[in-house]
Amino acid sequence: IAMCFAPPGRSAELACPPILDHKFANLLDEPISLCQFGGKVVLMVNTASECGYTPQYDGLEKLYRRYRDKGFVVLGFPANDFGGQEPGSNQQIAQFCQVNYGITFPVFAKTSVVGSNANPLYRQLASRTGQPPKWNFHKYLIDKSGRQITAFESAVEPEDRRLTAQIEKLLAAP
Repeated sequence: IAMCFAPPGRSAELACPPILDHKFANLLDEPISLCQFGGKVVLMVNTASECGYTPQYDGLEKLYRRYRDKGFVVLGFPANDFGGQEPGSNQQIAQFCQVNYGITFPVFAKTSVVGSNANPLYRQLASRTGQPPKWNFHKYLIDKSGRQITAFESAVEPEDRRLTAQIEKLLAAP
């Protein structure tokens, strides 16, 4: 039970990996601190509802269900940055994700992930990896400590062995 708390003398906020030290609204406009995902293997994905890669939502949900009890989470960040392929409101995006893919992993309010309007998290991810998203469904895999970040191009399917092998390796690490 003691492992659920920050070490003595440190607040939970201080224990938050810097890459996760952000708050974003979810699709229901509720503020969510990413610090709660510290200590987990995190897959961040910029999503879109009208993209050729949109069927990857299915694979992302399968990944989440397969590994969530082992300390893994998928975080979706809908963005309209590429080809105007996420034109809907947050409510429309939430309905789309639920009705078409039964999404249960956290999905945040529509945001920007590239350029001068990119949210601070995506600016950090691009800076740390040298790989800003080039299209929808670009993936960033972050280890439990928040220090190691690996980027995967949009064409890498969620259930691709290159990605799942890396997830399993990070989940097995202390």
